[in-house]
Amino acid sequence: MSGVEIISFGFLHGEPPAAHLTLDLRHHFRDPHVSPELRYMTAADEPVQRAVLGTPGITGLVAAVADAVNAFAAGPSAGPVTVADGCAGGRHRAPVFAQALADRLIADGHTVTVQHRDLHRPVVNR
Repeated sequence: MSGVEIISFGFLHGEPPAAHLTLDLRHHFRDPHVSPELRYMTAADEPVQRAVLGTPGITGLVAAVADAVNAFAAGPSAGPVTVADGCAGGRHRAPVFAQALADRLIADGHTVTVQHRDLHRPVVNR
């Protein structure tokens, strides 16, 4: 299997990174930022992980993106497949999704690296 690079990011912190697949998680999936008890947590915190992974449609999207990555990896080109997934601030939905995707792709036999571009940034007040 090929290598896969997954980059989570926040749209409020700049342009999406270059990728074969870019996902926008902002409008279709519940944002933990709106919950005061989750706002200042990150994807490293279990309550945020539970909230994101419990959102209807997320597990189906993980499976669909994994299938797309497998299709890219089956192609004749060499080199890693890059997936960028973004949410508003890059602290909740995108990094949780990135890790769930990485776990799925590792189970499929891929070598995966994950980078959270904006996880360290402060909460964006909006």
